[in-house]
Amino acid sequence: MTMRSVSQNKYIGAHVSAAGGVDQAPLRAREIGANAFALFTKNQRQWVAKPLEAKTISAFKANCKMLGFAAEHILPHDSYLINLGAPEADKLEKSRAAFIDEMERCQQLGLTLLNFHPGSHLNKISEQECLATIAESINLAHQAVPDVIAVIENTAGQGSNLGWRFEHLAEIIEQVDDKSRVGVCLDTCHTFAAGYDLSSLEACETTFSEFDRVVGMHYLRAMHINDSKSKLGSKVDRHHALGKGEIGWSCFEYIAKDARFDGIPLILETIEPELWANEIKQLRTFHQQSLVTE
Repeated sequence: MTMRSVSQNKYIGAHVSAAGGVDQAPLRAREIGANAFALFTKNQRQWVAKPLEAKTISAFKANCKMLGFAAEHILPHDSYLINLGAPEADKLEKSRAAFIDEMERCQQLGLTLLNFHPGSHLNKISEQECLATIAESINLAHQAVPDVIAVIENTAGQGSNLGWRFEHLAEIIEQVDDKSRVGVCLDTCHTFAAGYDLSSLEACETTFSEFDRVVGMHYLRAMHINDSKSKLGSKVDRHHALGKGEIGWSCFEYIAKDARFDGIPLILETIEPELWANEIKQLRTFHQQSLVTE
């Protein structure tokens, strides 16, 4: 028997509220036993927000330091209004300005990741044109703000949203100039709804091998850990509590036990926040089981 040194190399948390100020988010994450978390740095349903105050920035950094949250395990999410592949010039300009503002807020908070939904063609331009526009949007943001990594979230494929096929993600990344500052956040619910099976250990092996082949596991910077109310390939984005949906526990056990998912934020967006502490505990239990190997 060999035992790997027991370390907190699984960084598990949830998307917590930033009500009352972003500095409150780390405190809420600690309450549920998290060592990673996600948050919005502004109201996600508004285009413009007042700038972060210096005292809020200081308090956020102090709380993260006090509670042991490192920048690479915190996953800010941008506004839902932003469409970096927008076919209309005015909407695209507005989206790009808002995205750069989100990146600047991350930089102010000392954060290195920014999670976002890639964009939608709205049936007005081709998929290729939309993907190229998204990549150009990322390039412009990179030029405007240093250090922050653009983390593309795969989608469920609802409506005209792109990013639901691994090939979409690869095509965007291919056109990003600075490959060191682009990555992917795989959402398990979105992956499953898009048609990639995760409902058994064998299915997980196949799906993540496909992701590695098409995109590359080295681009995986974060994950959203969610069960799915909708069936495989439904293209419907409906999150569920772990083990209560169509995916089931085996996928989450697989992720918790596989070292390829070490060191990145694994973020719950499940629908019953009162279960988050238990869901985190169960994922940690799976991880601890993997530390003892033959």
